[in-house]
Amino acid sequence: MAEIRQRAGKKFDAKTEEELFPQTNSEDKTKDESPSQPEEDDFSNLMLIVVTGLGLITRFWHISNPSEVVFDEVHFGKFASFYLKRTYFFDVHPPLAKLMLAAMGWFLGYDGHFEFDNIGDDYIKNNVPYVGLRLLPATLGGLLVPLTYLILIESGYPVITACFAAGLVLFDNALITQTRLILLDAMLVFFMTCTLYSYIKFYKFRLSPFSTDWWLWLTITGVLLGLTMSVKMVGLLTVATIGFAVLSDLWELLDIRRGLSMQQFRSHFFARAVCLIVIPIAIYLFWFYVHFAILNGSGPGDAFMSPEFQLTLKGNSLSYESHEIRFGDTISLKHKDTSVFLHSHPQKYPLRYDDGRISSQGQQVTGYPHRDSNNHWIVKPATPFLDSADRPLNDTIKHGDHIRLEHVNTHSHLLTHDVASPLMPTNQEFTTISVEDDSRYNETVFQVLIEKGESNTVWKSKASYTRLLHYSTKVALWTHKEALPQWAFKQQEVNGNKNNVEKSNLWYVDEIVGKNVTEVEKPKKPPKEMPFIYKFFELQRLMIAHNSGLTKSHPYASSPINWPFLVRGISFWTKNDSRSQIYLLGNPLTWWLSIGSISVFVGIFGAEVISRRRGMTPLHPPVRNRFYNSAGFFVMAWLLHYGPFFLMGRALFLHHYLPALLCSYLVAAVMFNFMFVNSLNYPVSYPPLTKKPVRQVLHADVPWTSYLVVGLLLGGIAVIFWFFAPITYGTPGLSIEEVKRMMWLDTWDLHFAVK
Repeated sequence: MAEIRQRAGKKFDAKTEEELFPQTNSEDKTKDESPSQPEEDDFSNLMLIVVTGLGLITRFWHISNPSEVVFDEVHFGKFASFYLKRTYFFDVHPPLAKLMLAAMGWFLGYDGHFEFDNIGDDYIKNNVPYVGLRLLPATLGGLLVPLTYLILIESGYPVITACFAAGLVLFDNALITQTRLILLDAMLVFFMTCTLYSYIKFYKFRLSPFSTDWWLWLTITGVLLGLTMSVKMVGLLTVATIGFAVLSDLWELLDIRRGLSMQQFRSHFFARAVCLIVIPIAIYLFWFYVHFAILNGSGPGDAFMSPEFQLTLKGNSLSYESHEIRFGDTISLKHKDTSVFLHSHPQKYPLRYDDGRISSQGQQVTGYPHRDSNNHWIVKPATPFLDSADRPLNDTIKHGDHIRLEHVNTHSHLLTHDVASPLMPTNQEFTTISVEDDSRYNETVFQVLIEKGESNTVWKSKASYTRLLHYSTKVALWTHKEALPQWAFKQQEVNGNKNNVEKSNLWYVDEIVGKNVTEVEKPKKPPKEMPFIYKFFELQRLMIAHNSGLTKSHPYASSPINWPFLVRGISFWTKNDSRSQIYLLGNPLTWWLSIGSISVFVGIFGAEVISRRRGMTPLHPPVRNRFYNSAGFFVMAWLLHYGPFFLMGRALFLHHYLPALLCSYLVAAVMFNFMFVNSLNYPVSYPPLTKKPVRQVLHADVPWTSYLVVGLLLGGIAVIFWFFAPITYGTPGLSIEEVKRMMWLDTWDLHFAVK
């Protein structure tokens, strides 16, 4: 033990060490003082086998039902098919979980022929090995039960407490529903739980830093962090949880009373930085490298990516649909972000807008979502400018050239001037002026600025994202989704953006009118190369942008404030013929018990702090340290996996709460141990201080009343689980009366509740 103290950097006396470190590692000699330890370990291992078996049974039960596409299997099954066909797709989530599903499909001999187009599509008719695909998430979901058990065991709690925690996960209907289908959440929660387990294992070796076991579990924690991030972006919340715990640990190590030199502290810091930052990032990058390596063929995700990216894909349309744009070509311009065409028509802006401002009464220029001849513009050289002077009409247009755009149907030039636009007084109005009127020539001139272009970069249809910068006022051609009033036929406003470097200013030439039809098709070019890191950052930016843009309302969306109280569920699947349904709904008793446990923790924590402020010590040091270290860590994990959703503007659903839910079950188990195990073994208040060793205090014989309480609680939880099982497994033949009995809350919109 002296060696351990020296390696930890401080010479503690025995009493201080016991108070600060009630959880001990494998070198703690007090383990050898307990003659019943072998029997305890045998019983613990037996219970681990039992909870593992039960966890798998509840997830595998009737896994073939229904034999139809359920809820978001529409998306994630489709993505697995795209991987197997090596067809590029776009998704807002990182690739690992989808790659795992695709690997399972490959192992089963599935070739990706099924498109998962609609909820209710038949798997059997389409020869899809859906049971095998579901077995992967179901297995990981089943392993959550023993993992939860092991977390409590490794945290130093008795078997009864660990069994209680495992029972909460075992009989939760929502976890079963979400982890037995072709979805991503089983992988997310599994890797998150493994991360918590591995960090606890690492923490147990804090008295022997830089030992083999210390390095092993620190490295494993970093690997698991990387895997968690690689499933869903919300895996960053697990990173935040571990990061917060590590910062707290480093803060303690920085204490001068620890006796660590700054060199020793730097060693601790850099070890954690490498294992918990560098390794997770490397793993995250690795799975995207695999993602790009597999998806090398053109597919439905092409449209989300830049032309440079699309040209790296086999069979991409840009390799044979992209053409050089020349002076004299008639083109249609399309806005990159909103997919509307630059459009004009003979109607004029009204003399006065609704807010009283006066317009130019010029010809309207708008954004129009459909193909139309009013979208056609002739590209003309701006002859007074050096870059365009004496250029023949068939000369190619390059980055930096100045042009004029003539609207074909009204024989007028595109123009912008220092007049406020209809909807945004800060931006400039776009209009047109007759081709015969050259009095405002400079106001009709625009510069072509190709994204990532150089002086010799040729402007091409489809392949070039371009800003059109006004020569006189330096505003950029821009549009946004807000529609103009009825006088403009509810079309989209186009105006001049003074912030001319915004990404939303980008347009591309959708068509060179007539050329795509008459030009002889050229041989397809081989895919181009693009550095991996460029691909990675482009995709990350798009994933974040599209994820935050998922604001469209959904009938089963819910607010985070409602999740812990199970106010609203989600309808996954219904079958009218058999009157069956799958409805995502947690076990009400476990959900309400877990949020109640967190409330009790907050109350006890507050009362204990106030009592100590007044000089009273209501809890034994070992119990207090266990209470803060374990329950505090689990509450922090719950808060960090739950609180950030209040800051998100996207549509949210009940299943987003599942990682936080599992953390709340760990809190519930600790509170059960505090209330019904420790507190029944010895008085809660002192003095006098107990003279028993710390391990004997925390592992005293569990009273029979504790077994009675856990038996009653788990019995009630199991009964409620079985009561709601028909909507968890999609059992057919539910009567209207049976469905009505399940409607514990009016907000649970179950199907078939009325005739």
